[in-house]
Amino acid sequence: YTFSNFIGASPVCMEVKRQARRAAQLNATVLLLGETGTGKELLAHAIHAASVRGDKPFVGVNVAAIPHNLLETEFFGAAPGAYTGADRRGRDGKFLLADGGTLFLDEIGDMPLLLQAKLLRVLQEQEFEPVGSNRVVKVDVRIIAATSVDLPALVEAGRFRADLYYRLNVLSLTVPPLRERLADLEALCESIFEQIEQRA
Repeated sequence: YTFSNFIGASPVCMEVKRQARRAAQLNATVLLLGETGTGKELLAHAIHAASVRGDKPFVGVNVAAIPHNLLETEFFGAAPGAYTGADRRGRDGKFLLADGGTLFLDEIGDMPLLLQAKLLRVLQEQEFEPVGSNRVVKVDVRIIAATSVDLPALVEAGRFRADLYYRLNVLSLTVPPLRERLADLEALCESIFEQIEQRA
């Protein structure tokens, strides 16, 4: 996806695109805020594609869709035979798969506290240890995180680490819902109809 896929020419839409293009030129962590279905993942793809990392991997993870007991392995991988039933060859995690590129963490607010601490370390040190290993793996990964929940409220409730929130909230973009950019409705409908015709 590119910025042209984020359809709309309303002032609020153009401002989001302007901020996202600026974010693409920087290497800082990005936090995308907004309700479900506003196009946060599409914008994450577009920011990656327009950045210097555009020719490197873009790896997306929906934190809410993965059972909590599997998240650590999903992110950091596992050494050969790290646990019962583990692959004998080991397993690469999403951080290693995204090395040199961008890791998109969708629904970051659903991440359990224990894993938040490990994510914070990777953001600070750009290194991690796979599950069941003493080997330190260095990576160069840009993080784009997204959430539809109020992270400051989760911080207040003790369900999200304040230090991780500040580390993620370097560049934040709020993606508006359609009801706040109704002027884009016609263009969006035309785009949807074109996609339907192409599939027919």
